[in-house]
Amino acid sequence: MAWQAGKAMVQETNMVHLRYEATLLADEVTQQIESRFQALKRLNTVIGNNDDTQWLNDQLRVNDALIAWFEGVIVADSSGRIVADWPAVSGRIGLETAEREYFGMLRGTRQPYVSEPFVGRVSGVQMVLVSVPRLNAEGEFTGLIGGIVSLNSGGLFDRLSKVRLGEQGYAGVATASGKVLYHPNKSLINSFVPSATFNPWLDLALDGWEGDSTGMLRDGQMALQSYAQVWPASWIVGLYLPVDQAQLPLSEFIYRLWWAWLTLAILMMPLMWWVLARVLTPLKHLEIQIGEVGVGQREQVALATTMEELQQVATTFNRVESERQLLVERLQERQAFLDSVLNAAPQGMFVTNIDGYITYMNPSLLDMLGISVDLPMETLLAQIHIDDRAGAQDMWRHSLHTSSDFVRQLRFLRSDDELLWLDLHARVVTLSQDGHKLGLVGVVKDITERREQEAIQRWEAEHDPLTGLLNRRGFERRLEEAFADFQKTSTPSALLLFDLDHFKPINDEGGHALGDEMLRRIAQVVAWEVRRSDHVARQGGDEFAVLLPSCTLVQARKIAESLRKEVGEISVTHEGKEYSVTLSIGVTIFNEHDTSLSDSLARADAGSYRAKDQGRDGVVVNIACDDDEMI
Repeated sequence: MAWQAGKAMVQETNMVHLRYEATLLADEVTQQIESRFQALKRLNTVIGNNDDTQWLNDQLRVNDALIAWFEGVIVADSSGRIVADWPAVSGRIGLETAEREYFGMLRGTRQPYVSEPFVGRVSGVQMVLVSVPRLNAEGEFTGLIGGIVSLNSGGLFDRLSKVRLGEQGYAGVATASGKVLYHPNKSLINSFVPSATFNPWLDLALDGWEGDSTGMLRDGQMALQSYAQVWPASWIVGLYLPVDQAQLPLSEFIYRLWWAWLTLAILMMPLMWWVLARVLTPLKHLEIQIGEVGVGQREQVALATTMEELQQVATTFNRVESERQLLVERLQERQAFLDSVLNAAPQGMFVTNIDGYITYMNPSLLDMLGISVDLPMETLLAQIHIDDRAGAQDMWRHSLHTSSDFVRQLRFLRSDDELLWLDLHARVVTLSQDGHKLGLVGVVKDITERREQEAIQRWEAEHDPLTGLLNRRGFERRLEEAFADFQKTSTPSALLLFDLDHFKPINDEGGHALGDEMLRRIAQVVAWEVRRSDHVARQGGDEFAVLLPSCTLVQARKIAESLRKEVGEISVTHEGKEYSVTLSIGVTIFNEHDTSLSDSLARADAGSYRAKDQGRDGVVVNIACDDDEMI
C-alpha cells in the first residue's frame, strides 16, 4: 500500500518539476535565438544591399562583437553565392547556397529562420545557420545574413549541458523534422530521433504538442518525459528522468519498511500457525473424504463439525456427486449406443475434435481407405492426391473457422495404389444451450465407379466412335473457347476444313468396311502430324476439321501442306485394286471483323471448295470472304 500510494505521489512531483524545468529551458533557448536574430537584423541595417566583398568583410570585422553570438558570420547575395564571411575561412567565399533548404525558406518566407543541422562543406563541423533575409526598399529579396552556430562547441546549449536530473536524467533538443541538435551523447547529434512507434510522445512533440508523459528511452528504460517548444526555431526541448531513478527514494523507504514488517511477521508466525491449524482441521477431513469419493472408496462425505459453512459445502458436494453419477451412467449408455450405430453403419464415418484432428473412424471407412486405426493424421493427408490436397486443406480450415459444412470431392490413393474418388460431407457439432463447438462428424462415400462412368459418358458425348477424334459437338465447344480467347486477348488461332477427294469409289466398290478402314488411317495420320495442343475432329462422313490454337497463318499453311502430303500417301487395297484419296483444304484464321464463329467457318469452307474447283489435292488460304483474298 505504501509503495502504490507513494509511487503515484513521487511520479506526480517529478512530473511537475520536469514540466517547470522544460518550460524554463525552452524560454531560455528561445531568448538565445531571439537575441541572435536581433543581432543579425542590426548588422543587416548597417550593410544594406551592398554586395562588394571587400567592403562587406570590413564591416564584419568592425562588428566583431557578433563572434560572441556565433562561430562565424556569412553574407550571401540574391543568387545564393557567399560574398563575405568573418572570421575568414579559406574556400567559403564563392560557395553556392541556392540549393540549401535555408536559402529557399528565407527567399520564400522573407522571415528569420534557423536551418536544419548540417555539416559545413569547408569546416566539416556540425552546425545550424541562424539567418535573416536581406530586403531592398521595395521589399525584394537580395540575399541573406547568417550566423553559424556549432552544435558541438557553440554556447547556444550551455544551459542544457548544466542541467542535472540525478545520475541518469538529461535534457535534449531536436528539430521539428526529427533531427537531434543537442544530446549528452555527442555521437547522436545530427541523427534522427526514434520512430513514432518507439516513442509516440516525442512524435507528438514534433507536431507541436507540449506536455509530459511516461515512455521508452533509447536504452530500453521507462522514463518520465516533458516537452516544451522553442517556437522561433521550430525546436523541441525534452527532459528525461528514468522511472527507476525517480522512485529511488521511495524504494529505499519501502526497503526499510519491509524489514520492519518481516520482523513482525516472524514474531507472529507461530501463533498464526497454531490458529490456522485448529481452524483448518475440519477442512482437511473434507479434503480426505472427497479424495476417497473420487477413487470409489465411499459414495458421500460425512463431516462431524459445528461449522455451518463446511456442512453446507458437504451437502452441496453430495448432491453434485449424485447428479454426476447419474449423468455418467446416461453418458455411458449413449456412448455405447453411438458406438454400435457407427460400427454397424455401411457408409464410412469419422469424428474430429474442435482442432480438426480425426479422433475416430468406423470400420467401413477404414476398410474403404485400406488403412489401420492408428494411422497418423499426417500420413492420411499425404495419401490425398497432390492436385486435391491444398484445396481440401483450405476448405477444411474454412469450415472449422466459420462452422460451415465441409463438402468436397477428392482423389485418395490407397496403400495398394488403387485410386479412389471420395465424396466427403462433414458438419460441425455444437451444444444447443450455448453454441459451444465440440468438433465435426463426417460421412465418406466411394464414388469412384460413378466418376469413371461420368468420364466415359463425357468422352463418348464429344468423340467420334469410329476414329476416336472429336465429333462435331466436341469440336464446336473447343472452337467457341478459342474464339472467346481471341476476342479477349487477340490470341491468333487457325482453322482447317477439308473433306476427302475420291472417297466415294472406296465405299461403292470396297464397301463401308473398307471406307471405315480408310477413315481410321487418315485420322491416325492427321492426329500424328498436328501439334499436341491442336484439336482434330471428324464432323461427319468424310468431312474433317482442325483447330490450331495460338498459331499464325504461315504455320497453319505449313501444317496444311504437311497433312495434304501425308494423307496422299495412304492407300487401301481391295481385290487387287489400290485406292487412295487426296485433300482439298481450306485454311483461315480468326479475324477482328468476325462477329461470330460462322464467319470463320464460312471462310474455311469457301477455301475448301475453291481447292476442289482448282483441281483438288490443294491448299487454299482464305483470310477474307472475298475470292480475291484466297491464295
